[in-house]
Amino acid sequence: MWKLNPRALRYLNEVSHQGSLRKAAARLNVDASAISRQLTQLEEELGCPVGHRHGQGFTLTAAGEELISLFRQQQASEIATLSRIEDLQNLRRGQVKIAVGEGFIADLISAPLQSFMQRYPDIQITVEMAGANEAARLVKEDKVDLALVYAPSPDPDLLSHATSHQPLDLITPPAHPLTRAHSIAIKQIQSYPLALLDQQFGMGQLISLVEELEHLRFKPQLKTNSVAVLKNFVLSGMGVTFMPRLTVQEEVTSGKIACIPAPHPVLSGAKAHIVSHRGRELTVSAVQLTRHLNDGMLFFTKPKKQTINQSLT
Repeated sequence: MWKLNPRALRYLNEVSHQGSLRKAAARLNVDASAISRQLTQLEEELGCPVGHRHGQGFTLTAAGEELISLFRQQQASEIATLSRIEDLQNLRRGQVKIAVGEGFIADLISAPLQSFMQRYPDIQITVEMAGANEAARLVKEDKVDLALVYAPSPDPDLLSHATSHQPLDLITPPAHPLTRAHSIAIKQIQSYPLALLDQQFGMGQLISLVEELEHLRFKPQLKTNSVAVLKNFVLSGMGVTFMPRLTVQEEVTSGKIACIPAPHPVLSGAKAHIVSHRGRELTVSAVQLTRHLNDGMLFFTKPKKQTINQSLT
């Protein structure tokens, strides 16, 4: 039984990430020929190719994909083991990287993250803004430990640690005609100026699903990749949009914005999740932060949260 060469796996991972031997060599500060020799030797030991070189770069084979998955799991397990050893020695150092949708920021940055950093001052937190699709990619490529995502697409490679129902409600100016309606059909919204989020975000994907199911097509006056732009569109009285109530809770409480219950079952069934990469072992710091956010963020405490550890399907 042969033993896989860690250097060859490291090179293969970098080539896969960079898309070519030349770019990987520049990134690793080695000769491209050295990487080529390692990959050739790896293929000879395995008896099958791990990738194909072509004009557009480098594409992994099924065997190469398996090796990349193994390499990333080994890296994650090593980091997690060292983290647990540090924890046993009462060394509260560490780093946690999280990808966060813009709609979560106000809830995250307020009490939950502040109290965590006060309790664990030597743990460094890195927050990267990302829509649902981008956040899922960062998690699966092990670029971040965790992601806070809203209405993500089903993905068996993502493990959900916590979830809560957070309907995608209709957000309007306080004196808007829709606020006086006894009930609203989704098609009525087509009669008013509308702003929508891009489809790279969970909110945008939900709206697209509603359009498909109801055989309609919204024609927004404004499309954006910014939750803040959506909020200000409504605050200025320009029109309406769809957002979770918690994203505009302060404005609703102060009477600057009205929130109308989601006028469609797809929207009312939306959920928020804390996810990680299935198969990747989390560090002690990441586990602690997950628990802290699950217990402290309004998105996961209102309404009553569900704490789970299952694939995002």
